[in-house]
Amino acid sequence: MFLKKITLLNFKNVAREELTFCPGINGLVGDNGAGKTNIVDAVYYLSMCKSSLQMTDGQSIRHDTDFFLIEGAYTSDEGKNEQVVCTFSRKGGKVLKRNGKEYDRLSDHVGLIPAVIVSPADSALISDAADERRRYLNAFISQLDHAYLASVVRYNAVLAERNRLLKSHPDEEMLGIYDRQLVRHGEEIHARRQQAVEELRPVVAEYYRQLSDDREQVELLYRSELNDRPFEEVLRAARTKDLVNEFTTSGIHRDDLVLRIGGYPLRKYGSQGQQKSFLIALKLAQYAIVARNKHERPLLLLDDLFDKLDASRVERLIRLVANDDFGQILITDCNPTRLRTILDKTGGEYRLYTIENGEVQR
Repeated sequence: MFLKKITLLNFKNVAREELTFCPGINGLVGDNGAGKTNIVDAVYYLSMCKSSLQMTDGQSIRHDTDFFLIEGAYTSDEGKNEQVVCTFSRKGGKVLKRNGKEYDRLSDHVGLIPAVIVSPADSALISDAADERRRYLNAFISQLDHAYLASVVRYNAVLAERNRLLKSHPDEEMLGIYDRQLVRHGEEIHARRQQAVEELRPVVAEYYRQLSDDREQVELLYRSELNDRPFEEVLRAARTKDLVNEFTTSGIHRDDLVLRIGGYPLRKYGSQGQQKSFLIALKLAQYAIVARNKHERPLLLLDDLFDKLDASRVERLIRLVANDDFGQILITDCNPTRLRTILDKTGGEYRLYTIENGEVQR
């Protein structure tokens, strides 16, 4: 996928800007707070219909304005042109259009413009609770499988209703109705997550080996109560506990993605550089699997790449992604000289843009 041009209006600190990108590596350079990440986030918005950061749509509107607009012109790997426009206003909400036609459901768009982002916010996958890792899995699989996304939406809706019911001392018949629905959707989600993690595991290990120069072994595991017994049995065994606590204490909403290095938890035993390398390997593995399944190379967004990563690992990464397996890349850095030096060594096509106060300096 090739993003030829992007237009931003009232998006975060960008008043109005238009950028034309090259098919290779595009570097956004400038001081902290200049707006580099905002441009990358706008690209992500056009793929996933939301910010890559923990921000609401309203928080992405530029101060003292009432709406934002992002427009992207793309060419697929097969040469098909696509135009995507995302607008959000405080009064009218969010509207997404593909080639001039508005989507009935935003979820129908996810996967059309595949994108993978590596950013400092990824550290939450290691430091935060399991729900952060489940969100990652959901976003990854949703780009490949619309049915999965629909199952997650339905499961969460049934789960919310069951939790409300548990607060009102329900009878067994009513709980049984919700249990059957949870089991149906939950087992579909579990099977798809299990498959996705099995696909990720060897690819993550290989990319980490290349990034670390074969210094450590890493492992990715999927932890779920459904790994050991059917969901129906899990719910039945937790029935008394659910009634006492007045919420659903077991299920796929408790699943986790376990990250290990040298057989030990990455969170406790991995250095900052090792943790960052693991996260990059995870995202590159995601990229490879999405590209293979969709026959379309995603956009690769590398935000603040030098955060907690030494120059040698960054150079190794750039060399790794500067081949035909990867398509268009956006990189941000606050040091233009450092980035230019590394990109010159790759010998591939690249273009640098200097960002100041939400504007491209021309």
